[in-house]
Amino acid sequence: MSFSVGDAQTVARILRDAAEAEILPRFRHLSAGAIRQKTSAEDLVTDADEAAERKITAALLKEFPGAVVIGEEAVSADDTLLDSLDGADLAFVVDPVDGTKNFASGLTLFGVMAGVVVRGEAVGGVILDPIGGDWTTALRGEGAWTENSRGERNDLRVAAPKPVNEMAGTASWSLLPEPLRTQVCANLAATRSAAGYRCAAHEYRMLAGGHSHFALYAKLTVWDHVAGWLIHREAGGYSARFDGSAYLPAHREGGLLCAPDETSWRALQAALFAGTEYAVA
Repeated sequence: MSFSVGDAQTVARILRDAAEAEILPRFRHLSAGAIRQKTSAEDLVTDADEAAERKITAALLKEFPGAVVIGEEAVSADDTLLDSLDGADLAFVVDPVDGTKNFASGLTLFGVMAGVVVRGEAVGGVILDPIGGDWTTALRGEGAWTENSRGERNDLRVAAPKPVNEMAGTASWSLLPEPLRTQVCANLAATRSAAGYRCAAHEYRMLAGGHSHFALYAKLTVWDHVAGWLIHREAGGYSARFDGSAYLPAHREGGLLCAPDETSWRALQAALFAGTEYAVA
């Protein structure tokens, strides 16, 4: 099954409609009861997440009959939904509000993401910035770009490679197991800087636009990575799991490291994982 530019534009419209109807009206207007913990104080869900996911799911099923839709909040209620991903002819993985902690805190660093998977392979992705009013899209083999409602389009390209000590990026390290967590955090000092925005949507957009050099992710929840991974790849970037193996939507562990190209990835991997089980022999 092919997935076209027109299909991607349909997905972008669906995400925009959900943001306008369910997310933006609630931004900075959430009551205490509209914010709830899932697994921890850092892992939240709000009324906006749930309402937006319902709207996105219904719209995707209407536009793409027979597709499988896997949303973050639906999986929180029934994780067996993930079992339907690999065998599906067409599946969408949806994060209705990526960066929920930021959203609930009144910060503008949040996004809406939809990844497209065909028979286990990522073939499309859309990341919407509801505050900025634009969205980033990628199709496998067709590049990555950002566009807005005025029809303006900007093709994306990752940053030029740099030595590790000149690389600035992001690192989501809090869920790394010990002793890996302590060693990787110490090794991050080998880079120029490493921030964390609590929002993969914006981190991937920064990577694909050439505004940062690397990203490190401990957790491989599928809705956080399919769209962004493909956008980064189509913008010319290189990524792999910590052990160097290729990322697939089916993966649930092994971490993910993104860099401008394979050579700089290998240099970065060697620096960040020195002294750990993933150290280069």
